[in-house]
Amino acid sequence: MTILCVRFQLPSMHEAALPQLLALLEEFTPVIEALPPDGALLDLRGAERYFGRGAVEFASLIRVRALALHGIDCVIGAGPGPMLARMALRDAAPGVTRVVPEEPDAVAEFLAERPVAALPGVGGATARTLCEYGLDIIGKVAAAPLSTLQRLTGARTGRELHERASGIDRGRVVPNATSRSLATERPFSHDELDPSPHRRALLSAAEELGTRLRALEKVCRTLTLTVRYADRSTTTRSRTLKEPTAHSSTLTDTAYRMYEALGLQRARVRAIALRAEGLTPAEQASYQLTFDPVDEKVRRIEEVADRARAKFGPHVIGPGALAA
Repeated sequence: MTILCVRFQLPSMHEAALPQLLALLEEFTPVIEALPPDGALLDLRGAERYFGRGAVEFASLIRVRALALHGIDCVIGAGPGPMLARMALRDAAPGVTRVVPEEPDAVAEFLAERPVAALPGVGGATARTLCEYGLDIIGKVAAAPLSTLQRLTGARTGRELHERASGIDRGRVVPNATSRSLATERPFSHDELDPSPHRRALLSAAEELGTRLRALEKVCRTLTLTVRYADRSTTTRSRTLKEPTAHSSTLTDTAYRMYEALGLQRARVRAIALRAEGLTPAEQASYQLTFDPVDEKVRRIEEVADRARAKFGPHVIGPGALAA
């Protein structure tokens, strides 16, 4: 057992705590891949040999230290590779590490009855294609001839699908810094036709992204809007900002313009997501000088609102349109 996938149970909009938690993990291994907003992958092959401990023992230590030092619980999945560790995490619960054994028979048993959509890299369209031919669970995909999968999904996709369904995990943990993007999603309780809730969702998402960016002392260069519909199809649009920013008002205006450009006419929307991309440190960003007193007033209000949120919680202050 060599790979752990850890997800910290962070309070809402507290991604700024992730670097501190990653520093805790570095006490066990330097091979860590951050999975913002709240997770990480750890390669423990060297640590197991050095400390003489197994992955499950490391998981217990990580959980205890995260609780003791930061007051944050976590869920952990363990497996012989990154793919299996991620899948094990979905079955994990606080206080219990979900383990996928290394033996091929155990891996096959773990995968066999899971829906094909549970495999990493299998999207909605691929899953529907496979299900149309009766390949609705991973065990059936693993038993299918490679030539059949390649005929249905393409040569490369079919080969990767066959390997993953057979438990062959060629992934590796790639050490990185914290995320160069932030994302948030606003699902609706039902398929929403009215544009007004769409705009409120955009406002809420942009406010959250702005708050998180400022907490991390980052600015973003690009904003991406994704709209998911009732039939599970999606539309994605990206827009490069005139200058890097973390200001909620700018993010909101950009999100509104992208939404309006879609020209949705009574579309049945299931969820709206925003992603801030191309993150850079705020101190390294350049800005166009402005003498607009309104702009300066908005920035000062944001600073006051951020201090209030940091002291009293993320929902203590916000736009009036979201008060309900």
